[in-house]
Amino acid sequence: MNSQTTDFTTGAIFPKLIKFMAPVLGALILQAMYGAVDILVVGLFGSEAAISAVSTGSNLVNLVMFTMTAMSMAVTIIMGRYIGENKTERLGRVIGGAICFFAVSALALSIAMLAAARPLAQLMQAPEDALELTVQYLQICGGGIVFVIAYNFISSIFRGLGNSKLPLIFVAIACAVNIAGDLLFVAVFDMDVAGAALATILAQAVSVIISLVIIRRLKLPFTLRRSDIRFNNEVLLIIKTGAPIAIQEVLTSLSFLALCAFINKLGLAQSSGYGVANKLVSFIMLVPSALMQSMASFVSQNFGAGKEKRARKSMLCGMSIGASIGVVITTAAFFFGDYMSMIFTDNPDYVAQSAAYLRGFAIEAVVTSILFSFIGYFNGHGKTLFVMIQGLSQTFLVRLPMSYIMSIQPEATLDMIGLAAPTATIFGIIINFAYYIYYTRKCNPIEKINKEALS
Repeated sequence: MNSQTTDFTTGAIFPKLIKFMAPVLGALILQAMYGAVDILVVGLFGSEAAISAVSTGSNLVNLVMFTMTAMSMAVTIIMGRYIGENKTERLGRVIGGAICFFAVSALALSIAMLAAARPLAQLMQAPEDALELTVQYLQICGGGIVFVIAYNFISSIFRGLGNSKLPLIFVAIACAVNIAGDLLFVAVFDMDVAGAALATILAQAVSVIISLVIIRRLKLPFTLRRSDIRFNNEVLLIIKTGAPIAIQEVLTSLSFLALCAFINKLGLAQSSGYGVANKLVSFIMLVPSALMQSMASFVSQNFGAGKEKRARKSMLCGMSIGASIGVVITTAAFFFGDYMSMIFTDNPDYVAQSAAYLRGFAIEAVVTSILFSFIGYFNGHGKTLFVMIQGLSQTFLVRLPMSYIMSIQPEATLDMIGLAAPTATIFGIIINFAYYIYYTRKCNPIEKINKEALS
């Protein structure tokens, strides 16, 4: 294969999975540092309500980002499948069609976020003291959302090729610019929440520009012609594959926005404490997220090559890796959540509320690694409709109702609200295991699945 492409269909699974997953995890860690640095800097140098504003605003921005990341995962899956099937001549058409799709999507989302910033902040029941700051954050991020979408699209191309190192380089550049921007705009120029939002968008813009410069110097295993950049048939396949994942991300993110609104009603201390905990949660979830992305790339190649047994072994390998690391993370979050929270704020009330949420949430580090390995396996097979159904089931049948019930108790506590997440995940594991048994027994031979998935 080309030097920019990795073959996942041969060789030992564990070292190849770890080698691919490590840069994915590194990139996710650096991405998580965006929000973490924003919270840290505004907590130290910003106004009293800044943490709540950035937390609420970033939840809404993440809704958009996760949705488009889900759609870009379709590019990764399709490219991996074509590489496994030795149909590299179709890669240029996939990328050309995706350029048009994501360009139009970015423009529409930017207009929507600029126009609806205030209604969205009010819908989120942002505390009165933090309302205007939340609106500022949403407007600035909405104006630059095109750069966020462009970064995720470029990264999806290389992960589809089996190259996870370049996305790590791109996000490392962005993270460095974001840290410098936060310190300059917030600590030096005293721009508060607006400075944090501006630093985030500027960092993504710099990353995209540099990534395009790097790409032009690489020898890639496909040719992108001007005639490929149009709404072709590959766009329909991208939508067919990515839409269920995106719908799941939208509705799941909406459920977390609802959770944020539930907690905002409890007061500024709970809102800010949850904001701090949320940034720590973004780090706790890194290993499961890296597993899911890596599994989709790994499985899609083997699925395309007809190596189903190898695809199943890679899923089990991923579960073992994730659960082992998850035990360590769970222990740290449960017993040392207060010390972890002090990284972001020295307010004792915020620290106490953050630690309480983490105690309930902690076991999620283990169970989500199992769930996300299942999801990566099914995404790699193009079974994104099932992934959507199971995700919505656990969200709207378990996580959201349980969170609401816990939030309206007379003595509502964040530890009980935090427990809703792992409870829903365990429910999701049961659904996925049942479907896995059905799928492996009833849905072979592989040749038939391939034809159905690509039709």
